[in-house]
Amino acid sequence: MVAHGYSTRVIAGREIILDDEEFLVNPEDWTREIALELAQDAGLDTLTDQHWKIIHFIRDFYIQEGRSPLHKELRSSTGITMMEIERLFPGGIRHGARRLAGLPNPKMC
Repeated sequence: MVAHGYSTRVIAGREIILDDEEFLVNPEDWTREIALELAQDAGLDTLTDQHWKIIHFIRDFYIQEGRSPLHKELRSSTGITMMEIERLFPGGIRHGARRLAGLPNPKMC
């Protein structure tokens, strides 16, 4: 049974629990294939090396630090400006990059 406010969806052949804004409830469910399918849902036909650099940095940072990186940490570690990141991900950092990286919804953190 899925808690109120959550739903299940088959993504990349796996049943995944999502919140009402389509964020993964369990970050450990994330796979590269899930990120690709979520990207397509967001209107991205492909994920470039820059997309993956940001996704992997955000994900690794979250796993190591228990939180999402601050904008300045993201910018300084990837060498990609915030404006560039906002252009790369429909929905920006929060609804784009964080969501594709499989992080929980920021309002739940």
